[in-house]
Amino acid sequence: MSASTRVFVARLTGLAVFDPLGDQVGRVRDVVVMFSHTRPEPRVIGLVVEVPGRRRVFLPMTRVTSIDAGAVITTGLVNMRRFEQRTNETLVAAELFDRTVHVRGPEAEAADISTAIVEDLAIEQRARRDWFAVKVFVRQASGGSSASRAMSRLTRRRSGKTMLVDIRDVTGLHEQSAAQSAERLLETYDDLKVADLAEVIHDLNPKRRAEVAAALDDEKLADVLEELPEDDQVEIIAGLGTERAADVLEAMEPDDAADLLADLPPDQAEQLLQLMEPDEAAPLRRLLTYDENTAGGMMTTEPVVLAPEATIAEALAMVRREELAPALASVVYVSRPPLEVPTGRYLGLVHIQRLLREPPHASVGTIIDKDVEPLEASAPLGVVARTLATYNLVSLPVVDGDGRLIGAVTVDDVLDHILPEDWREERHELEVTP
Repeated sequence: MSASTRVFVARLTGLAVFDPLGDQVGRVRDVVVMFSHTRPEPRVIGLVVEVPGRRRVFLPMTRVTSIDAGAVITTGLVNMRRFEQRTNETLVAAELFDRTVHVRGPEAEAADISTAIVEDLAIEQRARRDWFAVKVFVRQASGGSSASRAMSRLTRRRSGKTMLVDIRDVTGLHEQSAAQSAERLLETYDDLKVADLAEVIHDLNPKRRAEVAAALDDEKLADVLEELPEDDQVEIIAGLGTERAADVLEAMEPDDAADLLADLPPDQAEQLLQLMEPDEAAPLRRLLTYDENTAGGMMTTEPVVLAPEATIAEALAMVRREELAPALASVVYVSRPPLEVPTGRYLGLVHIQRLLREPPHASVGTIIDKDVEPLEASAPLGVVARTLATYNLVSLPVVDGDGRLIGAVTVDDVLDHILPEDWREERHELEVTP
């Protein structure tokens, strides 16, 4: 590596990381810096690297031997212990991007830039092989019209003057601003699956977590909330305005939304239910009447339900919907009208594999499987789990005392209740061989 190597963090994130033998170890997700009152330039102490299994680990800069346009090369083995941020450490992409700062100096005065937004940070290796943050790429802070801000979000092109300034001429970089955008952070993690984005959000401090939640649309935030621990769910919902919180709950799966409402104070839960559309709130109220460790407490109220006269082609079109979870898409439940839960009399189910073997014009009523006994809403967790395991199923129907379908329990719902309460926090703590 040359005596002076400068790299911009936005370009560094996403680069592949290779060991000395050329095998890929992972991918850079962030850069860790430490601020000091005695040193104007923050020291870069390491990289956050995502390794197979979506585990985020810490790679010290002392183990980085080369950084170029296409890759990061390391020396030695990478410690596969999950990265945990310490109080004196700052994540550049997660915490500094989009921060409001003040810029001084002749160049800033000439460009008429005093208050700016951090767009990027340049890090540089010095002769003694230590890395420091040396430059800040900023954009002039400007509110702009709502139309221009909307266009910026669509095109990902931001308006306003930009300049590259020495980090010594920037103040406020290490101070949390009253309000900070999360746009750049979300762009950095744009390729993550929802469960992995939820883990990133979980690792943020409460203020930054709330800012990220505010930046997500209702559908995406609903998906993320379903993957977060209960404490994080309650914290985020409590930080949203009541109107938006109600909208997000409507976008969540009914069983997950009901679980979240059950964790809120009763008065707050009732207020949110009152703000929801009546047809969205009704199934949640029903779910809240069941014990959480019963079939009724675990079930979703949105299974795929068809009348016996429906064709195989219609059934396949229903389960083909992208938004449908795989466990729910594996089974079509057949009942008499009405087809919204609680339905008419439950008749049986049809597995997707059977649908694929039948002619499209045939009706689902001719291939109903009646051997799978439906569960009662009061069936305990143990009975539900044993039934799924005994018959190698991923979904089971739940009926009321009149034989009407009121929901379905899927294997992922059961796993959520069988695993330890903190499994979401500990899911990446298993040992991984590098």
